[in-house]
Amino acid sequence: MFEIVAERPQDAAPREALLDLVFGAERQKRTVYRLRGGTAPAPGLSLVALENGAFRGSLRFWPVSVYGARAPLLLGPLAVDPARHGQAIGVALVRRGLRAAAANAHDLVLVVGEPAYYARFGFSSAAVLGLSLPGPVDENRFLVLAIGGALAHRIGGPVGRADRTAFDSISGDPAS
Repeated sequence: MFEIVAERPQDAAPREALLDLVFGAERQKRTVYRLRGGTAPAPGLSLVALENGAFRGSLRFWPVSVYGARAPLLLGPLAVDPARHGQAIGVALVRRGLRAAAANAHDLVLVVGEPAYYARFGFSSAAVLGLSLPGPVDENRFLVLAIGGALAHRIGGPVGRADRTAFDSISGDPAS
C-alpha cells in the first residue's frame, strides 16, 4: 500500500529521476516549463507517493497568473513509477493536491494533460474560456478546473508567470 506525504528535501533526486523516466530528458523544453522557470512550487502543495518508504510518484503545483483569477495554479508535473501504473497513485496525488489547493484559497487549476484522465476531477477545455499558454501546446490537452465548481468572475487571456508578491499574500506565506 502507498501513502501520500508532503514532499521532503530528500525527494528531490528521486523526483527528478522519475520525471526524466516518465517525460524524457528533453521535458524542460516544454511550454509549461516556461511558466515554472524561476518560480518556486506553490507552498504546501508538493506531494509524493511512498510505498514502504520507496518513492513511487510526485505531484507539484505552481503559481501562475490568469486575468480574473485570484490565485491560479498550474498542476504538474504528475508522475508515477511506470511499474506502479494502474494502482491509483496518480489519482490519489491529484485528489489530495486539489483538496489542499482548495483549502489554501486557490480558485483555478490549469493542466496540460490527457483530457480523459483529468475529466474525472472536473477538468475541461481551457480554450473555451479564452485561455492560452506562452508557447506551443495541443489545445485539446490544455485543461482548466474552477475549484468549488464555478468562478465568481470572468477569466481569460494568456497564462503567465505568477507575481510572487501577490501570490504570497493570498496563500498566507511571507514574501521571500
